[in-house]
Amino acid sequence: MRRRLVLGAPAMLLPAATAPVDLALVLAVDVSASVDFAEFGLMIGGYAAAFRDAELAGRLVGGPRGAAAVAMLFWSGPGARDLAVPWTRVADVAQAGALAEAIEQAPRIVPAGATALGEGLAAAAALLARCPYPAARRVIDVSGDGSTNAGLPVAAGRAAALALGATVNGLAVVDEEPDLEDYYRREVIGGPGAFVMRAEDYAAFAEAILRKLLRETAGPLVA
Repeated sequence: MRRRLVLGAPAMLLPAATAPVDLALVLAVDVSASVDFAEFGLMIGGYAAAFRDAELAGRLVGGPRGAAAVAMLFWSGPGARDLAVPWTRVADVAQAGALAEAIEQAPRIVPAGATALGEGLAAAAALLARCPYPAARRVIDVSGDGSTNAGLPVAAGRAAALALGATVNGLAVVDEEPDLEDYYRREVIGGPGAFVMRAEDYAAFAEAILRKLLRETAGPLVA
């Protein structure tokens, strides 16, 4: 097991399983029926490419604690969600590459269905609360192409995240709902420095998610 020296206590070693991180980040990904398999491939390929980007990898490990923790959650209709990638501590470029590989290999086993965005947020908040790595900042990065149409109200899911002191940021894919960016701004995002960005369609997803992750990992956010 890798171990990390605890600053200020040279004689003590902290197990990597509980080592602190600068950022705990949940990637909460819409895999509802509106996302076909080609679009899913573009989306997941975009996430994987982002974590192979040298600038993003540098930001993940460039903070005072030298690491970030990332998990990926797939969500769809009520009760339909899956931990696609468990909590992964990224402390060097090789680990960022391994995370990218895990994202690419994550199977889509969540049944395609309605868009239960509130439940997706609540599940992401629960996952964030279980992060094994003490984090200076906690962020939920939710991406999707539609407003909620089933399940828990979005406000309840967002409240669960804000109760943790987390920030919820959004990436709205607007090809099917042109006003989705405004919806995310009003109903979804919240917390310190929260923001929403847009992708015009899934072909533009990779560039948009990289810009979003670079902004999220740059340090304390200012809205």
